[in-house]
Amino acid sequence: MDFQAIIDKYYPAGTLRRDIFMKHSRQVALLALDIMRRKNLPLDPAMVEAAAMLHDIGVFMTHAPAIGCEGSHRYITHGVLGADLLRREGMPEEIARVAERHTGAGITAEDVEMLNLPIPVADYVPRTLLEKLVCYADKFYSKSGTMERKDFRTARASVARHGGNGLARFDEMARMFEE
Repeated sequence: MDFQAIIDKYYPAGTLRRDIFMKHSRQVALLALDIMRRKNLPLDPAMVEAAAMLHDIGVFMTHAPAIGCEGSHRYITHGVLGADLLRREGMPEEIARVAERHTGAGITAEDVEMLNLPIPVADYVPRTLLEKLVCYADKFYSKSGTMERKDFRTARASVARHGGNGLARFDEMARMFEE
């Protein structure tokens, strides 16, 4: 699994979007691997690293100029777009699903319809241990501002701002991954 080749293909060296993407993805990967080891989770470290490094691969296709992304899609679509890209690139389905299901603390079909989100109506909720682990680790790091690790309360409040059942899913993941 050469995740770096995919990153290099879509995030050119010397660009703001690459610098931000790499820093964020490494932060998420290191936290996910740390949790995996501390909790003795039955996951392959190489799969955890690859999934964490690629979870946001679709961001470059969105319009987020503050992080160097000049695409035409809304930011909320980056998970679905990234999953499609990873499938086309031949990455394992387990990794594509991490990209697809990590946004917020998951998005339900009801959320898609109720909020009129520009993605196909489907459930994008993390289901597997790998999906939940990367989704959870991602909530502690932003791609904007200082990019420092958020404390638990701040990460939880960030999830709560989006409403729906995301906070309950985040709390469930916290019970799985915290001491």
